[in-house]
Amino acid sequence: MIKESDLRDMSAADRRQLAHTLATFDCPDPMLGLYISRRRRVGVLFSVVACAALAAWIIVLALTLHRSFHTHYWRGAWVGFDILEFLGFAATGWALWRGRQIAIAFLLITATLLCCDAWFDVILDSGTGAIWGSLASAVFIELPLAFLMFNAARRLIRISALAAMSESGPAAWSAEDRRRVPIWKIPLAGVEVGAAAERAAGRGETSGRSEGKSHSPRW
Repeated sequence: MIKESDLRDMSAADRRQLAHTLATFDCPDPMLGLYISRRRRVGVLFSVVACAALAAWIIVLALTLHRSFHTHYWRGAWVGFDILEFLGFAATGWALWRGRQIAIAFLLITATLLCCDAWFDVILDSGTGAIWGSLASAVFIELPLAFLMFNAARRLIRISALAAMSESGPAAWSAEDRRRVPIWKIPLAGVEVGAAAERAAGRGETSGRSEGKSHSPRW
């Protein structure tokens, strides 16, 4: 049995390697990593298809929409939108107060609503006397608040990801790496496990074929 004194005598890299090995013992099923990898591929494909469809739809709207349009539910649209913003701020405050991970999602949603509010205020008031008030509101209130909330979400995502890496991440990530790595380079949880499981499955299938057998994983 490893004692605490033995752990203190180990180097930081050895302790990281030991933590990573113990984490693989706690979650030994390689199918979990394969499942995550498949979901990532589906997500990428869905994003590409959605971007292509949306690009085509933007062209159609730009060519066919009228410059002006009269609606009967103008008040309801804006009141409903402001209610959504209110709920976003309330949910964000609650999640931060309780220290819940879902605060990240609430921060991103509320910041996005603020950007949409600024956009529609400025665009719909263009050419009217209210444009200056809308611009001031967007520049000094809505967009700065959205920036602060996006930045807070970025920091929370980074802290959460680095905390997970420090506990059970790959041994290649040193303490200095975790401090300096940009947030867009931090791997998704399960990605490296999935890649390793896929490589192991590929080696097993290749070995089986060389022996006249098939060990490809069953889906």
